[in-house]
Amino acid sequence: MSVVGGLLERRYRVDGPLARGGMSTVYRGVDTRLDRPVAIKVMDPRFSADRSFVDRFEREARAAARLHHPNVVAVHDQGVEHTPEADHVFLVMELVDGGTLRDLLRHRGPLPVPLAFSVLEPVLSALAAAHQAGLVHRDIKPENVLIGPGRVDASGVAGAGAVVKVGDFGLVRAVASAGTTGADMILGTVAYLSPEQVATGASDERGDVYSAGIVLYEMLTGQPPYLGDTAISVAYRHVNDDVPPPSELVAGLPPAVDDLVLRATRREPAQRPANAAAFLAELRRVRDSLEIRPVPVPLPVPGHDEATLRVQLPPARPDAGGAAGAPGSAAALPRAAADRTVPMLPAVRRPAAPLGPDSPPRGGPVLPPGGPVGPQGTRALSRSAPARAHGHGMAAPAEEYTSQRRRSRRAFVLWTAVVLVLATLLGVAAWWLGSGRWTAVPKVTGLDEAAAQQVVRDADLTPQVDRRFDNTVPAGTVLSISPPEGQDQVRGSRVNLVVSRGRPVVPKLSAGLGVTEAERFITEAGLKPSRDDNANTYSDQVEKGKLVTTNPGPGTELQVGSPVVLVLSKGPAPKPVPDVTGKTKDEAFQLLQQQGLQPVEGPQEFSPQVDAGRVVRTDPPAGSVIPAGDSTQVSVVLSNAVTVPEVRGMPVSAARGALQGLGLQVEVQQFFQGQDTPVLDQSVPAGSRVQPGSKVVITAF
Repeated sequence: MSVVGGLLERRYRVDGPLARGGMSTVYRGVDTRLDRPVAIKVMDPRFSADRSFVDRFEREARAAARLHHPNVVAVHDQGVEHTPEADHVFLVMELVDGGTLRDLLRHRGPLPVPLAFSVLEPVLSALAAAHQAGLVHRDIKPENVLIGPGRVDASGVAGAGAVVKVGDFGLVRAVASAGTTGADMILGTVAYLSPEQVATGASDERGDVYSAGIVLYEMLTGQPPYLGDTAISVAYRHVNDDVPPPSELVAGLPPAVDDLVLRATRREPAQRPANAAAFLAELRRVRDSLEIRPVPVPLPVPGHDEATLRVQLPPARPDAGGAAGAPGSAAALPRAAADRTVPMLPAVRRPAAPLGPDSPPRGGPVLPPGGPVGPQGTRALSRSAPARAHGHGMAAPAEEYTSQRRRSRRAFVLWTAVVLVLATLLGVAAWWLGSGRWTAVPKVTGLDEAAAQQVVRDADLTPQVDRRFDNTVPAGTVLSISPPEGQDQVRGSRVNLVVSRGRPVVPKLSAGLGVTEAERFITEAGLKPSRDDNANTYSDQVEKGKLVTTNPGPGTELQVGSPVVLVLSKGPAPKPVPDVTGKTKDEAFQLLQQQGLQPVEGPQEFSPQVDAGRVVRTDPPAGSVIPAGDSTQVSVVLSNAVTVPEVRGMPVSAARGALQGLGLQVEVQQFFQGQDTPVLDQSVPAGSRVQPGSKVVITAF
């Protein structure tokens, strides 16, 4: 029964399908009570009959609804619509108009590193919020990463860049609890499942980290790391192979990006980041170290449907649902099986009981050869055309004979193909388990790095480069390889190339750098940092205890492990006070400032040796040393001495005026009072320095 045009729980109007998958269909709808557009995910009717699924679905929906984050598709409501034909279990979610990351990859191919980081960062942010709330997604893949319009202005136009959201939290765990899945099946998309999820069906936060790392790999390269003809082969590689670095497919990727992908996709969960928050922190560290700026995420061209499908394990016996390689079995899946639900890989498989033609199916329908292929990669049950024509499966004799001949011919061709495929597989397996699986580590010592890496790849091995300083071997030349040359290794294994970095060079370090950082840089340069208090120097620009320079200086080539002395600042140098006695005020101030001192004018005082307006002394006195860190203010004391002029021969009135004008007291001794006679003598000789206000006696006739 189609739900399009209907009203779920008398509230949610179902308008039209947005996407279809093996477990559900997503419709565009309207919440008629709040008059807002919504997305409505309606589960396949086969799930609604399972009470355990409905209960689990409700619990997971309530848990997901409590998750509020800008990068999580919001869950508004859930319910079950009961109809005479079937019950419809549905989930009401936020509507994201746009497309999925799958659409973006299909449209653009591999993404540049800045764009891949800009997509993954909100995905990890959403997962970090979920992990903090105790939720594990279990099905991270491009189809569950939605990309919709970003901010919208008042005119209704979307702003630059799209918003990235993660959907379907908890849905996989709810479906896994339904009776439609057996103990030998797990749900999720094979290309993105963690090894522990493939092997045991269990998953935690580190499983989401693994899936997110696979998504990052696909964004950088345009394809998942593992492709295969069957879902089983892809799942096998997740469990048994290490994810290769994306730079093997995309040249020019920074090594830090390779390392980020490899850390997130370690087969051992304990070796991955503990959760999405830890992965997000590592992503941001790599982005900052590479100086990668976030870029706007473009809106994708919408695609078609979901990719969460289910795949039945091939039956243990030909009479229990079809032989291996038969249509409908896992071995006959197309290459797109990397986008399917994967069977678990138990260590021991329980023998399957024979199934009769009328026996109920286990974990899914028993599929007849040649049946039509449904959207889930499984063959649907249907009646033949003659049976539909005559009703109740009763065909005319001639038609029945023709139908039997056709079925027999198909069965013969099918079993012939199965035998040929099995023979080929056995031959390949024998070769692989024998000599074909192994290859010898090639001789690369002495080659340059690029040539050595190519030789290693030609030997079906994966090179990993470590660099080491060397006093004799030029930079870029291979020093050694591990495992040793000539030793047999499994094809695809990693080998470690140790490449010379040449002789170390003293790095150029910024003045003012802390000692710990300076020592780290010198150590990383292959040299040995050392300190010598006698080498330290005074500096007015560099804080005490910080780096001034190195000895030898930057750029000097040295032997590996040679010592490099850190020349540290002792702070500002002590400042001696110069002798400015007898200088004018301006001359004294200029000289003191040149010495890094701050001159100020002090109170004047008398000195019989210094003319008025010139320096008598300083405070602190000349020759003193002002310690570093103390006040550098110096008080300059000027002379206020009065130099007595020559007044002999001058009229008394003129002499009196000249002396009084200098601030001196004048006493006149005159023989003829009242007459302005010349001065014969003065009590203080001309040129003498006296204190202001001193008395001078002049004698006249």
